[in-house]
Amino acid sequence: MKQKNIVVIGAGVAGLTTAFLLSKRSGYKIVVAAKHMPGDYDIEYASPWAGANYMPVGVRGTQAAEWEKATWGPLENLAKNNPDAARPADGETEDCEIRSRSKDLGSATADWFSELLSPNPWFKDVVPNVKFRVIPSDQLAPGIDSATSFTSVCINTAIYLPWLVSQCLKNGVIFKRKVFKHILDTTKPDVHPSGQTDLVINCTGLMASQLGGVEDKSVFPARGQIVIVRNETGGKMLDVSGTDDADDEACYIMTRAAGGGTILGGSYQKGNCESQFDPNLANRIMRRAIDMCPELTRGRKGIEQLDIVRHAVGLRPVREGGTRVERERLENIWVVHNYGHGGAGYQSSYGCAETAIDLVEEAFQKLAHL
Repeated sequence: MKQKNIVVIGAGVAGLTTAFLLSKRSGYKIVVAAKHMPGDYDIEYASPWAGANYMPVGVRGTQAAEWEKATWGPLENLAKNNPDAARPADGETEDCEIRSRSKDLGSATADWFSELLSPNPWFKDVVPNVKFRVIPSDQLAPGIDSATSFTSVCINTAIYLPWLVSQCLKNGVIFKRKVFKHILDTTKPDVHPSGQTDLVINCTGLMASQLGGVEDKSVFPARGQIVIVRNETGGKMLDVSGTDDADDEACYIMTRAAGGGTILGGSYQKGNCESQFDPNLANRIMRRAIDMCPELTRGRKGIEQLDIVRHAVGLRPVREGGTRVERERLENIWVVHNYGHGGAGYQSSYGCAETAIDLVEEAFQKLAHL
């Protein structure tokens, strides 16, 4: 069988997952070429900053929902068999609680979470292990109109991204630091060790808006700011539909596995590329988190009770029209795109990667008939 030479651009969760799954199949020699690699912390590189939990946001009946559906099984398996990377669900139905306020309807956060906030979301039926339930009205916190809970996972990105790299390396994947101005620069002889690139997989996230040959202007950033603290919630993940502070601010809490700290968020600021954290927003995030989850500070008042690890800012790679997983012919080479995941990069990673790999194999089938 002739070796098929692949270059994957991008080493975020999309690129690494695609390379990992493809490397399990025979006949491929894969190079992951990227500006940023796991261990880097840069505003352009979204994956390290992500909350990286499973809170489905794909609307029922859409491809996005199908990708999230296909990702639950691998993530559940990860939580059970690699608990250092993903927080196990522990079998408790209260692990992830979603709270909804009717007054948030139409806000940026509520629109983003529209399916998640539904009292009858698709994952209630198609992902039975999630153990979905509607919380009775007499158990709701003040100001909350409805709430649901389900078993979920939360990934420690600082461990999981290097784990993906290690799995790729075991399967013979090569990693290179590269910056490409044009997507066809991947076909230069110094990129792939064979001197020839047969197909390119584009997982450049936000940079797809700038990469020559792609320049997808429907891709834009949605700025997320978080505070990581040492305080723990006992494994709970909490999320609410909006805030009283701003339309594009959010309130969520999630504890990462293996000492990864607790993430307090957040914001969903479309088009905002500011890399430095806003101290006023940080104070609002911390105040909201304590109000929602007094367990963080054991009932003691004041944000000074929080033990801060760091403030962080990341840019979600959002795409108008949704994630792009498509194949196209550019000059004399096939390109498979897998980018624009917004805030769903981890929870759709396996589904999107499998679709991308199907497109890779279809492309080689077409080449075989030329």
